[in-house]
Amino acid sequence: MTQRLQIDFVSDVACPWCAVGLFSLEEALRRTADLVEAQITFQPFELNPDMPRAGENLDEHIAGKYRTTPDQIAAGREPLRARGASVGFAFNSSSRSRVYNTFDAHRLLHWAKDFNLHRELKRALFKANFTDDLDVSDPEILAAIAGAVGLDAARTREVLASQLYSTEVRTAEKLWQSRGIQSVPGIIVNQKWLISGGQPPEIFEEALRNIAAELTPAKA
Repeated sequence: MTQRLQIDFVSDVACPWCAVGLFSLEEALRRTADLVEAQITFQPFELNPDMPRAGENLDEHIAGKYRTTPDQIAAGREPLRARGASVGFAFNSSSRSRVYNTFDAHRLLHWAKDFNLHRELKRALFKANFTDDLDVSDPEILAAIAGAVGLDAARTREVLASQLYSTEVRTAEKLWQSRGIQSVPGIIVNQKWLISGGQPPEIFEEALRNIAAELTPAKA
């Protein structure tokens, strides 16, 4: 019996482990396609809600936030690249990369739900940020990304120029924080089971199989 699952994926476009987590989860869902049918809804979380429009150099940001040295930052890139490559995602971030404000990206993701394109947009935003090293706060770049996944680029510009979906994003952020999500990614299945972090596909697969088994009625 196939179990239908609702998965809330709480994450930020600026979170590299969220990208790893999404691609790992998708691989796990492919492996368990005979057991579960999942609908993924992306929920907003901002790692840096006060990030200015111009952004900040990535290494300077990490050093200031986590008190790490340049050598530690450089060494940390290789494991992340390896984990990304293992699930088909390329990290090209370097010492020249920047961290940007992601609020507008979250507004677009909320809007994209109306067209069932938020998963495609989420993947494209991760690629733009971490693979292509683009400014994911720039309205024109966001419009181009949205247009590439099937959204109307002109309407995207109108949304970005307005305050549409700002209240919805803020409300959702507060909701998930009130439910205990303080770090991302946080993957919540059927509003009951929480899987935290950018886990390998095997961990997600095991969790999904256990959830499916728990949901399947015992035979008389």
